[in-house]
Amino acid sequence: MLDDGMRDEMNNSLDLRALSHGTGQTRWRTEAMRSHSSPRLIYVGKGQGRITIAGLTSGYGPNNLVFIPAGTMYGIEVGNTVYAQILTIPAAMASEWPDEPVHLRVRDVVSQKQLALQFDLLEAELRSGETAHTRAAHYQLGLLSVLFERQLDHHEEEARRATTQARLVAAYTDLVERKYRSGWGVAQYAAALGVTPTHLTRCCRVTCNRSALAVLNDRILYEARLMLNRSRTPVKDIATALGFSSAAYFTRSFQAATGQTPSAFRKATTPLLH
Repeated sequence: MLDDGMRDEMNNSLDLRALSHGTGQTRWRTEAMRSHSSPRLIYVGKGQGRITIAGLTSGYGPNNLVFIPAGTMYGIEVGNTVYAQILTIPAAMASEWPDEPVHLRVRDVVSQKQLALQFDLLEAELRSGETAHTRAAHYQLGLLSVLFERQLDHHEEEARRATTQARLVAAYTDLVERKYRSGWGVAQYAAALGVTPTHLTRCCRVTCNRSALAVLNDRILYEARLMLNRSRTPVKDIATALGFSSAAYFTRSFQAATGQTPSAFRKATTPLLH
């Protein structure tokens, strides 16, 4: 099983890669709810779709930048017409970025060109074999953080994110991220947040068109898929680690959601390296 230290090492290094197009059984790789232990920045070059961050679903389009802080749940639809990149920001540089999610829609043509160029320069250093290219890539990331901060001067927070429903759902996703291995049900999360399960689900439907249970299950199933994909840990141990009362219950839940047993899923999927 991947321990937290190993996962942090894999997920915290400076990295830039294209977001893959999800189809059929592979859509979970981008769409399922997940979080990371260091921030992410998504740059959309072309195409459009939807992204859900902290339980709030919004549309995205070309020349959009989406910043996702560490520990924040998100999932993104990536259709065949979309070209987008995801940047891993090392935890050591997180202080140069916002504390909250930010979705920038860059409309000024000059700024669009500056951002595209900065991503190109960063990618060139990451792919280079030149002396000190890793250090140069980190400097390029620093310059990108400055451009991003300057764009914030012209940014107004989405009114939807400030609603009471969005704030409750954001608190719910934050709690799910911390407790999804506990075996808690929606009633326990709702009680911890001081609301009824019905009210929590109603708010989730307003912000992301899902029930509270669907949000919770999506996060658990992403982690289950990841553990099956990246490790040879026995299914019964994965079930225990994710708070299921038995391997049989885990297998039934997994198969109902994915159409495959955990073992069949493991055999059919290509291992993810990052």
